[in-house]
Amino acid sequence: MGGKRMDEARGDDGHADENAARDGANAADIPDPDATTKPTPDAGPAPDPAPAPTPTPPAAPSRPRKRRILRLLAALLALLLLPLLTAETALRINYTGDPAPGTRTRHRDALWLGHAWVDGRKTDGDVRALARRLRETGIRDLYVHSGPLEHDGTLPPSAYKKARWFTAAVHRELPGVRVQAWLGDVLATETPDGLRLERAATRTAILASTRAVLDAGFQGAHFDLEPLHSGDRNYLALLDDLRALTHARGAVLSVAAHQIDPLPAFHSFWGTTTGHPKWWSQAFFGQVARRVDQIAVMSYDTMQPSQSLYGGYVAQQTSLALEVTPKGTDLLMGLPFYHENRFGHWAHAETVPAAVRGVRLGLSRTDAGRARFGVALYVDFAATEADWRAYRDGWAATPPAAS
Repeated sequence: MGGKRMDEARGDDGHADENAARDGANAADIPDPDATTKPTPDAGPAPDPAPAPTPTPPAAPSRPRKRRILRLLAALLALLLLPLLTAETALRINYTGDPAPGTRTRHRDALWLGHAWVDGRKTDGDVRALARRLRETGIRDLYVHSGPLEHDGTLPPSAYKKARWFTAAVHRELPGVRVQAWLGDVLATETPDGLRLERAATRTAILASTRAVLDAGFQGAHFDLEPLHSGDRNYLALLDDLRALTHARGAVLSVAAHQIDPLPAFHSFWGTTTGHPKWWSQAFFGQVARRVDQIAVMSYDTMQPSQSLYGGYVAQQTSLALEVTPKGTDLLMGLPFYHENRFGHWAHAETVPAAVRGVRLGLSRTDAGRARFGVALYVDFAATEADWRAYRDGWAATPPAAS
């Protein structure tokens, strides 16, 4: 949020010193006998002052020198653009080809739900409509927004006051579908305000908040903490503690994950130039994936300008994530069920069909038989019928798994 700054102009009054005129006394001319009379030259008109020399302008660069400067600028521009053009070309190629047969839902998909489901705005009728929507799809987990956490890690029970009603209604209408509490907050990694994971008291409070949502009937806790920088050891320590807590309660621990470096160490370059290291290293992604039951990649807001580039980017992200996610962890790739137009996300480029095709291509090339794999749909309240149709036709159109 931008602050309003006012500039003040200060004016100083100048005061000139005034000197009093002094009258000189008239003195009689006393001839000096030793003085020699000198002839007084005839005072003619004063000569005109010599004109000031005209400054000589700097010499213009010669044509050969201009050409050398232009060549140098062109070379520098090419050095800057070549890696980008190479990367974008690779993404376009990544989007070509056909997905392997069978690269469709494994019935481990998830859906992010808005806060209205646990704050009293939704009814039994809404749950029945949601159930009709989700039947015959691959969705097994619902991440329902139950926060945000306070900056000190606490969570007021009023934030999820209808949780027990909602979980019971889902279990009645959709047996086998799990409901997880989606908890998050803004981290104080790039601004002064926010949640600070480096504080032990904050991490302890997050554990207490997790116990409370599990007591309220949720079957798991899904964490989305942003912006989370690659290599954050405090985050890994928190996940270790959360894993012990959730597993002791028979619950699921899942996280929303940042994208992986599309080029080696790209998060370091981007962080240095923009102050926002958007990506994680592939190694750090793997460290996170080994500590959780589910990891959902936020594979949207990619800055890609076309569907083919976006789809190629999703295919690349899918492959990178598969390479370091343990076989025992559910890996989910995010699908953009929203339609904003802003820097980083263009609705005409980041579409569900492009994302689904990219996911299937990445899965086909890297680990087509991976069982613990799926997609995560973001978000229910912004989705259109076209989004749901693209998900069903492109990914979920397969007979249900045998029980």
